[in-house]
Amino acid sequence: MNIYIGNLAYGVTSDDLHQAFGAFGEISRATVITDRETGRSKGFGFVEMPNDDEARKAIEGMNDQPLSGRNIRVNEAKPREDNRGGDRPRRPRF
Repeated sequence: MNIYIGNLAYGVTSDDLHQAFGAFGEISRATVITDRETGRSKGFGFVEMPNDDEARKAIEGMNDQPLSGRNIRVNEAKPREDNRGGDRPRRPRF
């Protein structure tokens, strides 16, 4: 199961997520999303857990709990929607 973690403090690393969520079970991957240009955290990340029961326990156990001084928001990640061809044109990348 892929888990979304929001409201992260900017100092939280992927290793911090791995350690925090690892208390609930096996972690396949933990990633803090960063800005392409600056490398700075965007304040959210994802944790993948192969066992859905452990993932649900992690969601219940970690949602609205403090991590590095901020209460994080944790829920099952929704599949990313491809917005190409949608209402807005994509911004060009320079």
